[in-house]
Amino acid sequence: MAQPKRRWSKARTHLKRSTWKIEKANLATCPHCHEPVMQHRVCSNCGYYDGKEVIAKKEEKK
Repeated sequence: MAQPKRRWSKARTHLKRSTWKIEKANLATCPHCHEPVMQHRVCSNCGYYDGKEVIAKKEEKK
């Protein structure tokens, strides 16, 4: 197997890795409660997904 002639410099390595970054999560608004929610996930606030109640939320006692 071929071997590299010389190692990459640190600057070159950092330039290559400069595009590795975490992207901001795409948030949509829940059509039921209008809270920001990640796309294609059940809303943690109201429990609805695709217009249907998936998770029944317990009512808080006062």
